[in-house]
Amino acid sequence: MSWVDGYKEKLVTAEDAVAEIKSHDRVYISGNAATPYVLMNALAARRDELEGVELVHVLLLGRDPLGIPEMEGHFRHNSLFVGPADRKAINEGRADYVPIFLHQIPNLFHSGQMPIDVAMMHLSPPDEHGFMSYGAEVLSSKAAAENAKIVIAQVNEKMPRILGDSFIHASRVHKVVEMSADLPELQKKPFSDVEQKIGGYIADLIEDGATLQLGIGGIPDAVLAALKDRRDLGVHTEMVSDGVIEAIDAGIITGTRKNFHPGKIILTFMLGSRKIYEFAHNNPIFEAHPTDYTNHPFKVAQNDNMVAINSAIEVDITGQVCSDSIGTYIYSGFGGQVDFIRGAAHSRGGKPIIALPSTAKNGEVSRIVPFLKKGAGVVTTRADVMYVVTEYGVAYLHGKNLKERTEALINIAHPAFRDELLREAKERNLIQ
Repeated sequence: MSWVDGYKEKLVTAEDAVAEIKSHDRVYISGNAATPYVLMNALAARRDELEGVELVHVLLLGRDPLGIPEMEGHFRHNSLFVGPADRKAINEGRADYVPIFLHQIPNLFHSGQMPIDVAMMHLSPPDEHGFMSYGAEVLSSKAAAENAKIVIAQVNEKMPRILGDSFIHASRVHKVVEMSADLPELQKKPFSDVEQKIGGYIADLIEDGATLQLGIGGIPDAVLAALKDRRDLGVHTEMVSDGVIEAIDAGIITGTRKNFHPGKIILTFMLGSRKIYEFAHNNPIFEAHPTDYTNHPFKVAQNDNMVAINSAIEVDITGQVCSDSIGTYIYSGFGGQVDFIRGAAHSRGGKPIIALPSTAKNGEVSRIVPFLKKGAGVVTTRADVMYVVTEYGVAYLHGKNLKERTEALINIAHPAFRDELLREAKERNLIQ
């Protein structure tokens, strides 16, 4: 039987596709712009038939029908990265959170530590050879599908076909639900004056031919805007968004001087507007890989002059970075921050950067703090941190003692909080 005939035999409704899921199954759900809403809604409709179904995923986008209070006892999230969809449930004790480096997630499935019963994927249509792309998110979806007993595919004609180590053959899929819907979009917003200043300081650290890891938001956009006179930059990153398009068109990003995957933008997922999805479709400049490749610090470090730019919720005056919680309130996850910070630190000429505005809540709260909040988690340790950047400048911490670190960080804190930080530092004998 040809793959085409086999594929047609697997075509079912969403209701039929999820009918094989049983109570107490562990179900992996692809996320980000590949969140399979059609399958999730169909599974939610089976609430009264199911108990104790465990839902494993990274970041889910949009409304989550499986995490609302009415689903308690029927479905329970076991999140590998927390987002708006499951944040409330986790902090109310109706869901669970696994702190883990992003590059380590695929091995949870490959090793059998976290066996997967069912994988629900959101894929591109098959090509002439029967291969479907994971599209906007490879991440840990490929590993989950390769190790799942049952693979259910939501096949969307609008899912871009992203090249790289990012394909699954139709013969590996058990049920197929075809549909056509636009992917979730995050529209680019203008960056603020504070973000522009931070972007300028970071841009001053970036030389021609450097390789960048960028995320999404005002600071990465401000960095790219400040790099208009740079040339031959490369990208090896976790996530790609709209900002790279202008930089490619302007000749800023070419990848020609990369020593690891020259000429290629290496990523594991993309999230932005329709523009980036259409631009990346079948575009050979993009290569998507699972996180045990893109995010592995040893792989990241193979890029010379690797510049990793990551954010934080707060940084204490000795350089400890909290980026997954606000006190005890779980806000996000470890993600790839430490992966890239350590990778860039081991890169020849690399620069790991933590970037954040100096204040929060309209200037009422300092984000450079004497102590992390009670219950806050340290994601990036003080020994890992090299550069910290706010709108007031750059603090270089690598190889510095506690006194030198404290002075450097107070100097880039908001002026309204510097006296308070200095008093706290003196009370702790960090500064005499």
